[in-house]
Parts: sequence; structure tokens; C-alpha cells
Amino acid sequence: MEDKRLKEAHDYFKTKQWEPFPFQEACWQDYLDGKSGLLNAPTGSGKTFALWFAVLLEYIQNNPNTWQKPQKNGLQIIWISPLRALAQDIALAMQEVCQVIGLPWQIAVRNGDTDSKTKQAQKRNPPECLVTTPETLHILLAQKDNSKLFKSLKVIVVDEWHELMGNKRGVQVQLAISHIRNMRSDALKIWGISATIGNMEEACKILLGPQQPIHLVKAKIDKKIGMLTVYPDELEKYPWSGHLGIQLIDKVLPIIESKTSVLLFTNTRAQTEIWYQKIMEKRPDWAGLVAIHHGSLDMAVRTWVEDALHHGKLKLVVCTSSLDLGVDFRPVDAVIQIGSPKGVARFVQRAGRSGHQPGLPSEIYFVPTNSLELVEAAALREAMEAGEMESIHCPTLTYDVLIQFMVTLAVGEGFYPDHLFQNLKATYSFANLSEVDYNWLLTFITQGGESLQSYDEFSKVEIMEDGIYKVSNKRTAMRHRLSMGTIVSDPMLKVKFKNGAFLGMIEEYFMSKLKPGDRFFFSGRNLEFLKIKDTVALVQLSSKKSNNIPSYMGGRISLTSKLSGKIREILEATNQGKFETEEVKFLAPLLELQQRLSLIPDRDTFLIEKNISKEGHHVFFYPFEGRMVHEILGALIAYRISVSYPISFSIAMNDYGFELLSDSPIPIEEILEEDIFTTIGLKEDIFDCINESEMAKRKFRDVATIAGLVFQGFPGKPMKFKHLQATSGILYGVFDEYDRNNLLLKQAHREVLDMQMEQDKVLQAINKINQQKIILKAPGQFTPFSFPIMVDRLRASLSSESLEDRIAKMKAKLIE
Repeated sequence: MEDKRLKEAHDYFKTKQWEPFPFQEACWQDYLDGKSGLLNAPTGSGKTFALWFAVLLEYIQNNPNTWQKPQKNGLQIIWISPLRALAQDIALAMQEVCQVIGLPWQIAVRNGDTDSKTKQAQKRNPPECLVTTPETLHILLAQKDNSKLFKSLKVIVVDEWHELMGNKRGVQVQLAISHIRNMRSDALKIWGISATIGNMEEACKILLGPQQPIHLVKAKIDKKIGMLTVYPDELEKYPWSGHLGIQLIDKVLPIIESKTSVLLFTNTRAQTEIWYQKIMEKRPDWAGLVAIHHGSLDMAVRTWVEDALHHGKLKLVVCTSSLDLGVDFRPVDAVIQIGSPKGVARFVQRAGRSGHQPGLPSEIYFVPTNSLELVEAAALREAMEAGEMESIHCPTLTYDVLIQFMVTLAVGEGFYPDHLFQNLKATYSFANLSEVDYNWLLTFITQGGESLQSYDEFSKVEIMEDGIYKVSNKRTAMRHRLSMGTIVSDPMLKVKFKNGAFLGMIEEYFMSKLKPGDRFFFSGRNLEFLKIKDTVALVQLSSKKSNNIPSYMGGRISLTSKLSGKIREILEATNQGKFETEEVKFLAPLLELQQRLSLIPDRDTFLIEKNISKEGHHVFFYPFEGRMVHEILGALIAYRISVSYPISFSIAMNDYGFELLSDSPIPIEEILEEDIFTTIGLKEDIFDCINESEMAKRKFRDVATIAGLVFQGFPGKPMKFKHLQATSGILYGVFDEYDRNNLLLKQAHREVLDMQMEQDKVLQAINKINQQKIILKAPGQFTPFSFPIMVDRLRASLSSESLEDRIAKMKAKLIE
């Protein structure tokens, strides 16, 4: 029997000649029954309507006779989106529904781009729905009378929760939800929307709070993904990273030609610029039909690209993960992925950008950048078919975010410590916050802690007579509002033409290497560098072409453990003569060569290869655990060897293994007998081998900035990076010497280990190695597995031209 409460939703769907999905109806009914929960639905399946209609139906049910008349309803719904770019699109879709059903609601967008006039109008007359970001929601909490704004609120919806929950922005969302929920007398509903991840129930618990019941609504939509692999004409038996990708451009162009509109994803901003440049060289007739989109470009340029794509004016957009999320690009009918995306969830998310409508299949082309990436293509195919996705883990006890939040509340209406402590304990990230640490934080915001209490600027919050904690100093409040947020990027310079036209942002370290007159390619243009003035790099157009393209720190993403496990399974199957996918069949000659020269390890064996060349003595290790883990493992093993043997090493790594190279012999047989893979003293050895204190100092800059210890400057007059670095360096030194129990200092050390060092994964990798049989091979030459690792090391010391020549000579010798 049809639920009469859903009549308006069904009527709207009939006007569109749509049929509601069962998950949409389930959301509507659960919402009307008063439940909170998490909706798990694929991109392009109508997930926005699942929750937007739920809110509208409840309003219609509560106002059966007056719902079509304008009312002063106040704010009914806050819709949180991780990207500003999504906000306008969502708001337009919501407004269109209201117009069709005759509901006179106002939907507004509020984020960092909203002008002050609009903000004032929203404050005087709040819209029924506000589409915003986590940072802007906290800015609303910093308003003096914010409780008035939230008094009529019925629900907070968090879109793309999988994108937020794994970082500090997700912690901001948890804190805001807990606070707003507890400032109200009636029940506030909380709903999230998430793509599929491996720990869906935990994601729900993180959003709703550990004391709330878990409630999941899953869309049982079989979203078909057609994955097509682009093969080279010849298999490279000695592959190397990145080399093959651009060589396949002549196979990529006909794909683009045959489609109406295409998204071409790369993994880095530098790759995006290269592919755009090469495509335009090959197809100048596509000028005006091809655009570029990545996170460093001017916001206006990105918005223009999104609008043009939305209205079908562009044939191709070359982009990075900046277009991963759910902007509704209806016309896109294919996606091209350049190189392995290194994760199943990321690949599925990108595939979902095509066929972005309920019922339509998605089509994604995989273009390998080296032969071995075809194993990753096969692994992606198998993981997708099995529905296996990575889990996302949530940061806990992030004291920098909590200090910022406490000051935010004190700038706003103030807080009582006991009441706030209970709210914090109701969140997933601070469920284990101790009273001792909480009292330390209270002392820190009111006195600056033990080491900073003599400096007034760190005593931000006052304790009033009635025990409420408030910020009464206007300058302190203003500076806090200007520096709120948890995204701390590497220092960036604005890139502008002499006439002031803004192109985008480039990291300071790249620009610092340029001399006036040097040329580089950015934002789809050949540019000549003129000079740096304050935080602006001035440029002019250059008639000469340049292959110098800005690269960005952290550009290389690491293989996820889910994908690395799949790769091990596929390689093990080839050992038993099973070549089950087209990609692996194509790779058969390469894998047979690896097996003939050395070995393809299975789950019970750990392969080490040793070799001698003109460069010196090489030892290659193959854990298959991803670049980030190998970076630590390489440093750890080199450190442990150097303790017993006077040998110095250079280290190289990729996603499959790492290399130790020395100019003196490496007695690897003796070394292996000494148990270098022991877990005893592991944490101490990692600290010693990676210069942990230097990394903690760099991490502390971010922690101190988020906690408000380092002021980043006023709009248009940011502090110079050197000043920020110096200030945070001084504070680090003070805490390290006089305040070793400082929670921010402890957090910086913990984040180095947890985030950058992936300590648990390193421990798991070593435990795995200890259960395997170690097999040492001396193949007498470089193998298909060792060759790409060695090339990665050469890349760091040679220019692209001399690297090509060097590799050609090395290959010639190997193939002889």
C-alpha cells in the first residue's frame, strides 16, 4: 500500500517521467518516522532527492493547509558539502523542485565566496535551506547570537561524507553537529550521504556519534561500469613509470573524437598540464572545446569550466581529483583514466562521473603509463566485480581542531566547561578525551599553558563571573574568525599577469627555482616568469613553448592495501599458469621473463634480488605494500644495516618494492641472518632513521596554525611563509624544552607516525615478511620488477632528455 505521506514526491517524479528507487522511498519513510542515518548510494543515482524530498515531505505533513504560502520558517536544513563547486549545483536542483511543487522556500549558498551584503541579508532573513561547507558552519557558530539561527533547524545533511570523515574537516563536522544537537530542546535529525567504502557502519557511527543507533539505507542499484583498457602496440618488458602514458595519445584521441564529452583524469596537476599541452598540439582545431581543471587554477576559471561542461559546450576537460566529486555533469558520456588511480574507490568514483543519471551505465578507459600498471588494471577490474572497497579511518584526539573549536564557541555565545565536555564525549573523535587533557586545553586557551602564560596574545579566552568562557577582546575575535579552518596547504604564490589578471596558485618551492626570463607551462599557457612581488609571481605570455611544468609536493599517491592485496593474488595466479584477464594475458611475456630471470613471489614468499652494475651494488626488496610504506621500510632496513656495517646507501622505491644501492658490496646473506625484519625496537628505529624530529617540526607548523598559535595574516596581506615557519619553529623549541607534556607537541609527533609514517602498515608489512620464506635471487641482470625502481632513482638526478637516452642504452644492453 502506497504511503500517502509521499504523495508530493511521487507527483514530482511523474512530471519528470521517473520512477522513485526503493532506497529513495526508504529514506523518505525513515526520515518521516524520525530516524537519523547514512545513505549509501552511487554517484548519479538520485541521492540528493532521497534526502531533499524527505525534508520537504515532513514540512508538508506538519503544515497541511499552509505549506504553499510564504512563511517566516527560519532555517530548516543545513546541507554541508565538501566543495564550494558543488554548492551552486545542489542549490539549483533544490530550488527547481520547490518551484515545480509550489513550495515558496528559499535556498541559499554560504561559503568563503559569499559577499558581505548577501551574508547580512541571510542573517536578517534566514533561508529555509543553507548549502555550506564545514568551515563556514563553524563561522556561523562564532556569531554572537547563533542560537537564534539554529532554533528552528530540523536536520543537518552531510554530503560526500566519505570525502570528509578521514580528515580534520570531518572532525569539524562532528563537533558542529554535537554542539548544535545539544543546544536544542527537540530532536535534531542527522543524515549523511556516502559512496561505498569498506567500513560503512563505522562511517555511520562517526557521523551520528558513538552513542546513537546505527542506521544505514543502501541503494541496491547495480551501477554497471564498463572498463576498457587501452593497450600499447608492443609490450615493454622493461617498463618504467610514466613513460608509456603520453605515447598512447594517438590511441586516446580517437576515443575523445567518438564521444560528445569526456573527462580525462590524471593523478597529478603536472600531468594534467602535460596532457592538455600535448592534446592541443595534436588537435589545434579543438581550441575552445578543450579545457583544463585542477585545484591550483583560479576559482573563476574552474567555475567557468564546470558551467560550460554542464551546458554541453566542451568536448573534453583534462582534470585531477578536483572533479572527482558529485557536480552533476549530465552530458559526460565517457571517462579516461591516465595511469593507475592507486585505489578501487577512487576509480569507481571517477567512473561514476560518466552516465551520471539513474540507470545509465558508466564507461571508463584505463590508459597505463607503464606496462606493469596493466596488473593494477586487472586488480581494479576484479575488485570492482567483487564489490571490494577501501576503508577510511577517522582522526581522533586532534587537539588543534578542538582548541580552534573552543575559541570559536567563546567568540560566539561562550560555553560552560562541564556542558561542553559532555558534548565532546558524544563525538567519535573525542569519545576518549580524558578530564586531565580537557583541563589542560582549558588552561591553554585561557592562559597559553605553562610556557606561554606570560604572553597576553595567547590568553584568548576569559572566564566570566558566572563561569562561562568567552572572548571579549574584539581584535582576538576578528583574528580568530579570519584564521578558522583546518586546511593548511604548502605555501602558495599567486600567478598573475602584469595587468593583474589572476591565473592560479603555484607552490613556492617551484617558483623559487625560476630566474626572470625562465619559461614554464601553466593553466594551459606558455608563460615567462618576470619576478616575485610579495606573494605574487608576475608572468607574461611567451611565444616559445616550454616543457617545464609545475610539479606539486605530495603529487604521487600510494597504492592502497586493498589494491596491493589484489595485485599479489593476480601475480600468484600467474605462477600457477592462470592468466584470467585480458590485461594479464597481454602481460604474459613480461611476467614469464620475470619468472625466468628471478621469481614472481606468492603470498608465502618474500623476494629479494641482488645485482652489480657500473653504478654499484644493488639489492631490491619486494613487499608490494605501496610507495609510502616502502619509503619507511627502505629507510628502516638501511638504518639497521648501517648499525652493524659501515655502508652508506641511496634508496629508491615504487609501489611494488624498494632498492638499496651502495658503492661498496652489501653482504645481504649475512645481513638476513641477523633478523633485520624484527619488530623489537621498531618504533625507536623508525624515529632514528627518518629524522622524526625534523618531520614533527614541519607537522607542528600545521598543528600550530589550526590551533591559532600562528596568525596567517589579513585578507590580501598574508604572512610570508618564512615568518610562519620561524614563528612555529620558535614555539616548537619552547614547548620541546619547557613544556614536554604540551598536547599540541604530542599531537605533531603522533601525526608524523600515524599519517606520514603509516606506522601500523609498516608493522603489518614486517609481520607479513616474518611469516614468509625469504628467497634471495641473483639474476645477473635487471629484471622487469627491478628496472622501474631503478629508473625512479635516476629520474631524481637526470633531466627528462638525458633520462630517455640513459634508459634506451640500459634497455639495449638488457635485450641483447
